[in-house]
Amino acid sequence: MSENSGVQETRFDQLKPGDRIEVEHVVTVGQKSWTAKTQGEVVRTERRRHGLHHRRNHDDKVFSDSILLELPDGELTTVTMDEFTVIRRA
Repeated sequence: MSENSGVQETRFDQLKPGDRIEVEHVVTVGQKSWTAKTQGEVVRTERRRHGLHHRRNHDDKVFSDSILLELPDGELTTVTMDEFTVIRRA
């Protein structure tokens, strides 16, 4: 999914509050998939534990990396990372 656009990809663990980034991720609903881009300023990054997978052993730990972004209009949004997500400095 990487393109040669001349912009260097950034790793999740390199992000700091105040960084301006563009996040490109694949959205899949049913059999349809499309690419979405979100630009904003990093408010914080976190690793969240969740119970997305039910009927697992009670001590299984499931985590997701997520970025809280402030969009140019001031709105806050959360982007959850997966293996297809690409982060670039904006």
